[in-house]
Amino acid sequence: MQRSFDDLGTPLHDVTFCVIDLETTGGSPAACEITEVGAVKLRGGECLGTFQTLVNPGAAIPPAITVLTGITEAMVLPAPRIAEVLPSLLEFVGGSVIVGHNVRFDLSFLDAALATNGRARLANRWIDTAALARRLVFDEVPNCRLGTLADRLRLAHKPTHRALADALATGDLLHALLERAGSLGVLGLDDLLELPTIRAHPSVSKLRLTARLPRSPGVYLFRGRTGRVLYVGKASNLRTRVRSYFSGEQRRKVGALLRELESIDTVPCGGPLEAAVLEVRLIHEHLPPYNRQAKLWRRYAYLKLTLDERFPRLSVVRVARDDGCLYLGPLPSTAAARQVADAIESVVALRRCGKRVPRTLKPGPCAPAQLGVATCPCAGAITEEDYGAIVARVVRGLTINPDVLLEPLDRRMRGLADAHRFEEAADVRDRAAALVRAIGRQRQLDGLRNAGRVELELPSGKATVLAGGRLIDESRLAFDSVSSGPLPRELVDELACIARWLEAEAGRVRLLCCEGELASTLPRLPRFEPSGEERV
Repeated sequence: MQRSFDDLGTPLHDVTFCVIDLETTGGSPAACEITEVGAVKLRGGECLGTFQTLVNPGAAIPPAITVLTGITEAMVLPAPRIAEVLPSLLEFVGGSVIVGHNVRFDLSFLDAALATNGRARLANRWIDTAALARRLVFDEVPNCRLGTLADRLRLAHKPTHRALADALATGDLLHALLERAGSLGVLGLDDLLELPTIRAHPSVSKLRLTARLPRSPGVYLFRGRTGRVLYVGKASNLRTRVRSYFSGEQRRKVGALLRELESIDTVPCGGPLEAAVLEVRLIHEHLPPYNRQAKLWRRYAYLKLTLDERFPRLSVVRVARDDGCLYLGPLPSTAAARQVADAIESVVALRRCGKRVPRTLKPGPCAPAQLGVATCPCAGAITEEDYGAIVARVVRGLTINPDVLLEPLDRRMRGLADAHRFEEAADVRDRAAALVRAIGRQRQLDGLRNAGRVELELPSGKATVLAGGRLIDESRLAFDSVSSGPLPRELVDELACIARWLEAEAGRVRLLCCEGELASTLPRLPRFEPSGEERV
């Protein structure tokens, strides 16, 4: 049975261990049989009971095995077969954590016997004291054999290649290793299960920093020597997530991060949404050097339609102002914004120069106008009224009816493909896809802001409140209301986080109240795939 996080977080002094050792006729569970079973049940450093029995293997015992263990065929002849032993052994083991020295060997024989007798394999968690010893005392002993460890660590019981004696010695070894592990902050079962992989990490000594971390959802902050925040992350189980950096994490910068790590702060949260939002806010507040997101949001850019000019044009800007212009974004970068501008300008003949249109006309049209891809108001090639119709088409395409811009791109892409000009068709497709992504993201974020105050009931029964797309149901997440106008780029990550959560949890939450509208009445956006056929 799969254990819960609560089970895994059980303090080690409350965990029931069952140390098992087997003697067999050989090394292969497929060809050899069990000759003796020994087990010891332990909890809190005390022995709760022992189990020992010889087993009739139903086959000859090789002389070499008899010399090693002292078990003869005469000894096992009156003993029960393994099928008779298994019920009692399984009852003794129960739901405890199985322990053994090179425990995979013993478990392979037990699983083979269970399968032969029509029983399910053992589902218990298990601990290998040989693996623990290799992590904890490898520099103190010449090898990690049970006999060597018993001598060097001065264990009360000595192994004799008999099942119960070896199980008792393994139990003593477990207690000795748990004392060593405690100095690394190994206080719960989950810590112990991870220790064999964690110990190989060069920054293992810093595991002590995780000793008192909670096992609840929340946000963690890694701090350096001066208290500077190095990294901010979120987790459904703070302790497990932070400790994972010392084991399975393979990201390139983790080693450097752990070398600088001096302390860890945590902020418990009520659920994953609150943790995700708080993570974004803390990243923006502290700009931690090891968070990629801390650098990316400063690159965000807007595509601006300059409606405050007589002849509006498209412009890529870093900051959006409430100046009456139309903004699309923030977009991931200036390059992304420029790609969207290229998509629009390839189907709508907006002027492309960045200068103000002079009152006195220039003698000749600009180069883009000569090429037929733009108009040239500077040369008087178009009236203000006719140019206004072009601008109105762009505004309509970006706000109400994107097909005004996307259908010409789709026709051009298909025409180029039919003419076997595939590279050009792919370029048009990529620009159209960038425009679709930008409009879709704008709709998503504007929809959240325009919904006003939204109250949701989570599956847990807890209520969550959004206002203008921001989470406000926790005192530490309170904020000043955002004025109308373009979305500031420092808020886009937070709203995008909430939008992703709403999309993922839509079927599991109940809408209690909404001042505005969450559902969009706008037509669905096409999806430009390599085939050009799929739609969402």
